[in-house]
Amino acid sequence: MVKLIELAFRDAHQSLLATRMRTEDMLPIAAKMDQVGFWALETWGGATFDVPIRYLNEDPWDRIKTLKAAMPNTPMQMLERAMSIVAYWNFPDDIVKKFIFYAKKNGVDNFRIFDALNDLRNMKVPIDTVNEVGGHAQGCVSYTISPVHTTDIFVNDLLALEKMGCQSVCVKDMAGMIFPKHAYEIIKGYKDAGGKVPLSLHTHSISGMEGITYQRALDAGVDILDGAISPLSGGTAAPPTESIVQALKGTPHDTGYDIKLLMEIRKYFMDVWKKYRHLHRMEAIRPDPSVTVHQIPGGMLSNLVSQLELQGAGHKYQEVLDEVPHVKEELGHPPLVTPTSQVVGVQAVMNVLFGRYKNIPQETKDYVKGMYGRTPVPIKPEIYEKVLGPKWKDEVIDCRPADMLKPLWDQRRKELSEMGLMKKEEDVITYALYPKVAVKFFKGESPPEFMSPQLPLPIDHEYTKAMVKSFLPELKQVFIYGEEPRASGPAAIPTEFKVEVDGEPFEVKVEPVGGYMTATGACAPGAAPKGDVEGAVRSQMQGTILKVKKCVGDKVAVGDVIATIEAMKMEQEIKSEKAGEVKQLFVKEGQAVKPGDALMQVL
Repeated sequence: MVKLIELAFRDAHQSLLATRMRTEDMLPIAAKMDQVGFWALETWGGATFDVPIRYLNEDPWDRIKTLKAAMPNTPMQMLERAMSIVAYWNFPDDIVKKFIFYAKKNGVDNFRIFDALNDLRNMKVPIDTVNEVGGHAQGCVSYTISPVHTTDIFVNDLLALEKMGCQSVCVKDMAGMIFPKHAYEIIKGYKDAGGKVPLSLHTHSISGMEGITYQRALDAGVDILDGAISPLSGGTAAPPTESIVQALKGTPHDTGYDIKLLMEIRKYFMDVWKKYRHLHRMEAIRPDPSVTVHQIPGGMLSNLVSQLELQGAGHKYQEVLDEVPHVKEELGHPPLVTPTSQVVGVQAVMNVLFGRYKNIPQETKDYVKGMYGRTPVPIKPEIYEKVLGPKWKDEVIDCRPADMLKPLWDQRRKELSEMGLMKKEEDVITYALYPKVAVKFFKGESPPEFMSPQLPLPIDHEYTKAMVKSFLPELKQVFIYGEEPRASGPAAIPTEFKVEVDGEPFEVKVEPVGGYMTATGACAPGAAPKGDVEGAVRSQMQGTILKVKKCVGDKVAVGDVIATIEAMKMEQEIKSEKAGEVKQLFVKEGQAVKPGDALMQVL
């Protein structure tokens, strides 16, 4: 008998519906989901923590507590990114421990723990803490294809995770590209080597090989498979649960699940799928076997397209596809999963747009320093020097990254209390993970994009635009897809975009804002300038201003960092191409900018 993990409440809608499914659309079917007998229900982790506070006006802590109360008989599972938890950078031990403690307290039973680099040092604290709080620790190896990622490497890591205290282990194929033969070899290798705990296989339907892969995994002795109820399956999501159940009926692997009950659940989710039609994308629901060649996950592919479109450089897509394998190799062959997929993908875009390693995000620097962990293959000295400069040896670390981080809990708790925004201890975790987003959420400044009774949105609704364009691009009479690009100039791009980050599509409308001040030392912008500005230092990309580094009256040299910007969920430096004095300031921190926007005037 094989057991299934059902992904409908987390990975499935993250893969197909931009993680936008609201809790109110989960609860009506919860009791029936609880009756099936799944090994676990994945309900939390990944993007289901930050998306609710950004776009749904939902507290993720309330969600897991509510779902656990509605489904008390089935273990609740979350995806936990080792020392990154549910974010994109490492946190100190105290934050990781507090998060796991409160996650277990609020309803999480099983913690599926992975590290993007398969650096097992990053997984020790989460595994130990889960065991300490009485949870189930499932240790994952992130699957990828490279000259060094042999069957023995994966098998040895699985055995090591078992020895570290994991009560089950998992082969996590986030890109849906594991070949049936390799799945068989890894699983059988683990079993033959004396692996004793249950082994799970997680994959996606992107390549179209998942059916054969699951059969070969069963032949090798896999214990647990992942599935998603059929309306939320296929494409960038997981294989359909009902199909797995029916395929195994009457075999030694028979799940024993009630197919009639699953069909009732399917009927409910068909209605949910229709309700969320504005988030449907052709690119997400169809298979893409090319992933087995270029090895770039589907979400990362769509992300690359969006990033290039934002820069008015969609025609450079193939160049970026060609560049990604080079960057992946130069950065030590990391598995392409959050956050390393962002590091590699964004650096490839930067290399194509601005020249190889001419524009280097802070996250790439941190990665090369070792702040994400130990790379599968050592990085070559010439890459260290390109990214970190001639004194790179002084910056590179070899210890566990979290050992470099100071405890953060007490500081964040004090800050939140002083702001008068702390209502419960869990709020400190939310604030520690996403400080700016959390403050807006706590202040009630993050209204929901939509409520369930509003769905489905009208066909001519602003949020439905990208769906119509994805399936029926010829229907231009329904929408005007932004302004036509201007013939020339640095800002020759539309003002409305479809943006995808880690496979999550968003609708973004960029409106010029900002202004200027001319008083010496002023750092607060006023009214926006009109027309061309002599000596303007402009943004090279779309994003949000994190820090303005220069004020009116400050001296600027060529190459000085005049601002930092959050673009594509990564921190980028904007450097001045001009020398002189800041005469006018046009932006402020927290402001959205697009390529070509004037940030300040330097004369």
